[in-house]
Amino acid sequence: MIVAGLGFSSTATCASLRAAFDRATAGQAVDALATAADKAGHPALAEFAAACALPLHFADPADLAGQRTLTCSARSRASHGTGSVAEASALAAAGPGARLISPRQISDDRLATCAVAIGGQT
Repeated sequence: MIVAGLGFSSTATCASLRAAFDRATAGQAVDALATAADKAGHPALAEFAAACALPLHFADPADLAGQRTLTCSARSRASHGTGSVAEASALAAAGPGARLISPRQISDDRLATCAVAIGGQT
């Protein structure tokens, strides 16, 4: 399974998410979206997931903190215990043995990030 993980600020828009997603996926097909559980109620996230017609997975805090990320944001580390919410969410949702195929990419407005992981098991 290929999962696009999303990290974003409370002021992110659907366009912010789309820009980060497009940059990270570069046209690659994705099976699902993922993000931190505490972002579940964000309206731009619901709009973006509906537009993509992809299932949305929410990672628990412990699942995020347990992931090794390639990049590190001090804000992400402080708020979620991981270097990148996007990378950690993608890895957690892709399952055991997952690996990143695109590290965190940042939208032009710097309000959203996206990373892509592929599951280690078929």
